[in-house]
Amino acid sequence: MPKFSANLGFLWPDRPLLARIDAAAAAGFKAIELHWPYDVPPADLRAAYKRHGLEILGINTPIDAAKGEFGLAAVPGRQQDFREGFSRAATYAHAIGARSIHVMAGDVPPERRAEGTEQFLDNLAWAAEQAPDLTLLLEPLNKHDRPGYFYSTSGEGAAITAAAGVPNLKLMFDAYHVGRTEGHVVERLEQHWGVIGHVQIAAVPSRTEPDDSEVDYRAFFTALDRLGYSGWVGCEYKPRGDTDEGLKWTSALGVRL
Repeated sequence: MPKFSANLGFLWPDRPLLARIDAAAAAGFKAIELHWPYDVPPADLRAAYKRHGLEILGINTPIDAAKGEFGLAAVPGRQQDFREGFSRAATYAHAIGARSIHVMAGDVPPERRAEGTEQFLDNLAWAAEQAPDLTLLLEPLNKHDRPGYFYSTSGEGAAITAAAGVPNLKLMFDAYHVGRTEGHVVERLEQHWGVIGHVQIAAVPSRTEPDDSEVDYRAFFTALDRLGYSGWVGCEYKPRGDTDEGLKWTSALGVRL
């Protein structure tokens, strides 16, 4: 049976981050993962999750939402900005004891894709050398939610992972994004199994709790067990209402936190 982590970028959105950690522990989660926790002093965050005996998984590289940016790793001409942001992320990850960093590629126009690919690979090689003890995760984002993003399919993510050729680079397999863009989620899981470093879930197409989804999550969880997945499954969904009330999805799908 899979084990589930609480993605505190989305769960308990009505509370500040440290209170979300308390809520995750109270709900029965044993691990947490984050988006952009940088406004919280790392010592405070570490103390909060340690107090509950939780494990902490990963964070994302910084973004500048005010400028409409969603990562920089593949954005031509922004290499220095990416590297400063990655250094910040690595420093923060080490300070809180996180295991991984989602390296966000950013928006790249089609006519600059070749240039973006070259820069992405260069940046990934550099980042892997800077943080060899951390897992770097690549996550394609579906075209419905982020139409201008550098990549949108699991195949593209796997190809970049292979081309980079660095040992601490893995694919983040988000069943929501795969379902929205490609479908055939279990087949894609099996196809890219060798390069997957983390798994996330949400309903398709609503991105709410996974009990009301085009993806058959019972079959998906069975596939994870069959493949021998021993990592965490990140609950990166947007609650339909109260987060705690929504956790009834676990019973509906025959799993537990």
